[in-house]
Amino acid sequence: MPGVTHVDAPLFADLLPWSVAPLRTGRRWPLAPDAGSLRARWDALVKADGPDRERLFEPSRSRTVHSAVAQLPGRGGGTGRLARDPGPPAEPVRVLAAPFDEQWLLPDHRLLDVARPELWRVADEHQLFALDQPAVPDANGPLLLASSLLPLLRPGRVRPLFRRPGGQEPNLAPGLLDHLGERLGVSPDPVDVLAWCVAAARPGPGGLAVPLTGDAEVWARGVELGRRMLWLMRRDGERPKLPGGRRPYVRAPLPPWPLTLHYDREEESLHLDGGLVSPVPPGAWEFTVGGVRVLEQWFSARTAQDAQPGSLVALRPGTWPQSWTSELLELITVLALLTELGVERAELAEAAVNTPLTATALRAAGVLPVPEATRRPASVLDLQEEGPEGQFTLI
Repeated sequence: MPGVTHVDAPLFADLLPWSVAPLRTGRRWPLAPDAGSLRARWDALVKADGPDRERLFEPSRSRTVHSAVAQLPGRGGGTGRLARDPGPPAEPVRVLAAPFDEQWLLPDHRLLDVARPELWRVADEHQLFALDQPAVPDANGPLLLASSLLPLLRPGRVRPLFRRPGGQEPNLAPGLLDHLGERLGVSPDPVDVLAWCVAAARPGPGGLAVPLTGDAEVWARGVELGRRMLWLMRRDGERPKLPGGRRPYVRAPLPPWPLTLHYDREEESLHLDGGLVSPVPPGAWEFTVGGVRVLEQWFSARTAQDAQPGSLVALRPGTWPQSWTSELLELITVLALLTELGVERAELAEAAVNTPLTATALRAAGVLPVPEATRRPASVLDLQEEGPEGQFTLI
């Protein structure tokens, strides 16, 4: 925050040491804002033969229709070569495709250039994924995002909160929870630590910094604020709402396929061609992550006209789905509520500076530096995973 300096704050990369680069699809068509398009694309791929199937697949150096790879951990779908035996389709799963943009992915290892199986092994209902975003001048969104969904965002590193399935073995610097408990007089859990990080993360000279506090009252305020931010980012519980009179509604019906997005600041309204949504607070419209306006990016992902005719990407809904309108209204609500927390974030930054728990103190306590083994994935040997051509693998 402006006017606030964080001297000797630990780095987020040291507090959650194990990280993985985001997965890379290598082709656009296995990802879509709606699951129905993915099923249609898979059917079109399977019905095509020989060169047509290979063309539709869009081969790369990492994947062709002749690639044989293992099944993604915990996911269905075939493992035969696509040119010969596509097998059953994988059921689409929800992923975080861009900041605050939930889309659908075909979780088939044969379709993904770099699938990051180590992330799929720990992706379950207990997991939270954190992803740091580049600091951009005048950006008002958080530097640290978190999601219950597997993130595909780039750049940045994905940091799971837990190293094993079932919420086992927190991905935290060894001894951090115990040291915080001794200093604060409370026993924080792993989600508390992530919540604090989301609320307090700031740019630092060595990367994303997380100023910690030794004051129990300040800690409690930060955790409460961070947990509210986590709830808004995850959107997997009670649906967020703005107070009556400030809730966005569709005031004029959206056309079958809107192509332009325009914001009227005076009217606080969002125009989608002839469609109209209001009220839309300026903070929601101006909300940016990594220098990109979130609402514009979300809209562009659904309306881009750059698909090649005859490609799988060109298979998409014929009209704007009602579900997208509902998602847009909820996204506006989430961004507006997050914007309103900006004052509390600034106050927390000031308080954390005045009651610091520094990186030097963590080194003196033996919490830092973290052992190199904590930056590598844990061994997960209790999952039976199907390998290429239907065989089984040991990990």
